[in-house]
Amino acid sequence: MYLKAGKRLIDISVSTIALLALLPALCLLLPALALANGGNPFFIQARPGRNEKIFWLVKLKTMNDRCAPDGHLLPDVDRLTPIGRLVRKTSLDELPQLWNVLKGEMSLIGPRPLLVEYLPLYTDRQRRRHSVRPGITGWAQVNGRNTLSWEKKFEYDIWYVTNRSLGLDCKIMAMTIQKVLKSDGISSASSVTMEKFKGTS
Repeated sequence: MYLKAGKRLIDISVSTIALLALLPALCLLLPALALANGGNPFFIQARPGRNEKIFWLVKLKTMNDRCAPDGHLLPDVDRLTPIGRLVRKTSLDELPQLWNVLKGEMSLIGPRPLLVEYLPLYTDRQRRRHSVRPGITGWAQVNGRNTLSWEKKFEYDIWYVTNRSLGLDCKIMAMTIQKVLKSDGISSASSVTMEKFKGTS
């Protein structure tokens, strides 16, 4: 029962309350991010959701669009703004995804929605992560987040899909709050974000 109606009801209730409670913080962050990023405080990108249906994910923009002389974007570490670094450290950049949850495109808990360009690279087993709504946080996020290898991250995602329950979701939410307070696992070993997935060899 929880996995059908209960999970969705919790998603809607918690997202509504959280958006209302955090509205003052968003009102302060948006002008500061707009100034730091040259006018646009939002990062919007197509991502695959449940059953690989594409939707538009919304986050707060933490990196500017500075380019090298050849026209290519500078490395992430050179584009991360000071306020963007703070927003990422506190995971406030994830707040607009509560809107994606309200729209039914995401859940509070589930495998993170990754890039559309990865879709042809998944094995059949890895593709099982798309059998549920993607989440703002998930089992992989509380067990290493960006410090994990892609293969390990996918194994955590698949384990969640197989074992999901109300109790597990509550555990993940509690662990997420703890991780956010400690700023654990935000960066990988060699980058401020996760290196791109290139397929499983």
